[in-house]
Amino acid sequence: MASLRILLVDDFTPWRNYVVSILQERQCFDVVGEAADGQEAIERATELQPDLILMDIAMPKMNGIEAARRIRDSAPNSKILFFSVEISDELAEAALAVGGQGYIVKKEVRAKLLPSIDNLFGK
Repeated sequence: MASLRILLVDDFTPWRNYVVSILQERQCFDVVGEAADGQEAIERATELQPDLILMDIAMPKMNGIEAARRIRDSAPNSKILFFSVEISDELAEAALAVGGQGYIVKKEVRAKLLPSIDNLFGK
């Protein structure tokens, strides 16, 4: 199976480390880059053209919703899964409206991240 190239975007380093530890459960996942804010996410997505972007919504400089809107132009083939600490229908709808393929509440990431990725990529 080909490696799935992932860009991880969140402003909290311990959270990024936690997500990486979950992703390492699968040998086919390759975290090719990380970013700590929306502007950096756009730059890294443009440069790396990842298969998947895992992105927090609430970040400094530029939130994940706006970053995703801009990433659609620079990395149109990248799929985006959003994270948020908030359980919010409005945020989920906004995330999907800018081209996100999913929305995971952070407290559920251990149970939902890998199945969500599997569903996105037909595994």
